[in-house]
Amino acid sequence: MAATPSTGSTTSYEPTGRTVPSRSRDRARYDRETVHSILDQAYVCHLGFIRDGAPVVLPTLFGRVGEVLYVHGSTGSRPLLAAGKADPGLPVCVTVTHVDGLVLARSAFHHSLNYRSVVIHGTAYQVTDEAECRLALDALVDQVVPGRSADSRPASAKELAATAVIRLDLGEVSAKLRTGGPNDDAEDLDLPYWSGVVPVAPAYGTPVPAPDLAPGIAVPDYLAAL
Repeated sequence: MAATPSTGSTTSYEPTGRTVPSRSRDRARYDRETVHSILDQAYVCHLGFIRDGAPVVLPTLFGRVGEVLYVHGSTGSRPLLAAGKADPGLPVCVTVTHVDGLVLARSAFHHSLNYRSVVIHGTAYQVTDEAECRLALDALVDQVVPGRSADSRPASAKELAATAVIRLDLGEVSAKLRTGGPNDDAEDLDLPYWSGVVPVAPAYGTPVPAPDLAPGIAVPDYLAAL
């Protein structure tokens, strides 16, 4: 049977020794609303694990369903093969980051970024149930463009066999944010250097149709909304 993603019994994740930052602890957040918001506005994560005694970090697509994160991969990839072992699975660390602004201070030391990030620790397992795998793949597609999975052909049996998905429960989780302007020292305020924030935001261009797209197929509303 496919695993049913939990919705979480509390409004916040419990802090642990791995999720409490060693500095700037005031920027840490553990409430589910903040964590889910940061995850849901992204579709690329960085998956970290140990391979042959050395750390490896890979960028990859992900999708969230409730309290579960699904990460996409190939059936031949090493992390997916390791996660396919029922016991003990694959210990991982997954991170997601948004850059919201370049913080330019009068001193080089106080330059910074406004950002929102999530860090997830846990053990990943390969999804083997077909129904859950299809759920996960739909979530991955919709994470990139909401509504797209219902407007495309589902994966065939052959495509499912060539695709692997790992599941990571959201248990040991934290968010961290920085907002606001530069923290210039009082003695630097009269220096003749520009100081402030340069906002950073993602931008989507005009959709470009495939050369072989049949005439009369318009840009779907969910894509135009981007």
